[in-house]
Amino acid sequence: MAAEKPRLILVDDDPLITDTLHFVLSEDYDVSVAESRAQARSVLRQLDSPPQIALVDLGLPPVPHSPEEGFKLIGELLAHAPAMKIFVLSGQNNEANARHALSLGAMEFIAKPCEVKQLRSLLSDALRLQDAENTAEHQQVGCNLVGESLAMQALRNQIGQFADAPFPVLIEGESGSGKELVADCLHRLSARKDHIYLSLNCAAIAPTLAESILFGHAKGAFTGAQTANAGYFEDAAEGTLFLDEIGELPATMQAKLLRVLENGEYQRVGETAIRKSRARVIAATNRNLRDEVRAGRFRGDLYHRLSVFALHVPPLRELEDDRIRLLDHFRDFYAREISRPPFVLDAGAHQAWMDYTFPGNVRELRNIVIRLAAKHAGATVNREQLQAEFDPIAGDAMPGSGNLLRDPQAMMQLAQKHLQAENNISLDQILRQWEKSYVDAALQITHGNLSQAARLLGVNRTTLYARMQFFESVEK
Repeated sequence: MAAEKPRLILVDDDPLITDTLHFVLSEDYDVSVAESRAQARSVLRQLDSPPQIALVDLGLPPVPHSPEEGFKLIGELLAHAPAMKIFVLSGQNNEANARHALSLGAMEFIAKPCEVKQLRSLLSDALRLQDAENTAEHQQVGCNLVGESLAMQALRNQIGQFADAPFPVLIEGESGSGKELVADCLHRLSARKDHIYLSLNCAAIAPTLAESILFGHAKGAFTGAQTANAGYFEDAAEGTLFLDEIGELPATMQAKLLRVLENGEYQRVGETAIRKSRARVIAATNRNLRDEVRAGRFRGDLYHRLSVFALHVPPLRELEDDRIRLLDHFRDFYAREISRPPFVLDAGAHQAWMDYTFPGNVRELRNIVIRLAAKHAGATVNREQLQAEFDPIAGDAMPGSGNLLRDPQAMMQLAQKHLQAENNISLDQILRQWEKSYVDAALQITHGNLSQAARLLGVNRTTLYARMQFFESVEK
């Protein structure tokens, strides 16, 4: 019997690209094709397991001349499957957008038209690294959080205190900060460690299927239900059920989840019999659920029930020298996996690494290390080479600067270079573009949550909304 092919999803609105790549890759991959973000979501929900790899164009309908749909899709793909390896299909003229996509969690960008041999090699390498990561995860014993900063020490202490309690835990933190790893640590350090651990991403399930997926259904409960199926709560038995992106849970399901958390009771769809759950629930979110409760999008009683114990996973920018410890950790791991000598950073690159804010958190850091390990094996990486891997929108790693906003001299040097290189400069346009870039970046980091984005930018929510309306009017 032939081995099952790895799954790949290709998202591009150019039929020439999709037809060509589907033909080229179908021999080695089970390829699914979508031409828009909405269609990609539909395809993912129809698959019984997520693709290992995604090839994504940034310019997608309904706004193919803007990268926004592609940026949003990257976040949705990683919400659906955090281990997915995403490659951005990019035109040569939008490298800055492609680099921003890398900070959101994409692994690498591939210029169009792509050379088939190189593409096959990149995809094969990605699968091999994914297998190595999965093997390392399965071999892990206990909790292996990297870092010695005060924030990480406090997080480890809290995990140790909460791990063996029977109550729910709510894990809050930005995208890419490692919430899934914290949930895994809670399970491994608990008395349930020898029982099953199941993970379900609430953002990846269709609202109409959420009840059946969580609680199961009886035969004939709805069209297509030809057999009775258990849900995640039943399958988790006496183990742990991790509900990621809990803020995306449909409102109709929140009351049913609350009932399970309060007395363990639930019913399969199409059944009247009461069943009992013994699973321990761990939930995670990158949203501020307190804001969601105030806005009426999340039940207050469910929030309080979930947050009996609450853990905050700090963003990477707050972890001081842990950025270097994580660099060393991932560099040594991937150097071993690709059987090539590790790279090193020179003094300038080291300083740039410490100055960069890593908007994509640990996920972004890991992907940068992977690219450096492949491009500069056994070599010394300088500041310029390192900054080529950074998100230009972050703007925190300019030559000669610590933080651009705190270094007026660096800002003046940047302005001088721009004025010398360009004609017909419009100061209003430059300021507007800088402001829009920060607004767009904040919205990407917070997955469109206006309250969180406003907090990141240090403005009122109404002010942020007014600026967004202004940008839209200018672009029309």
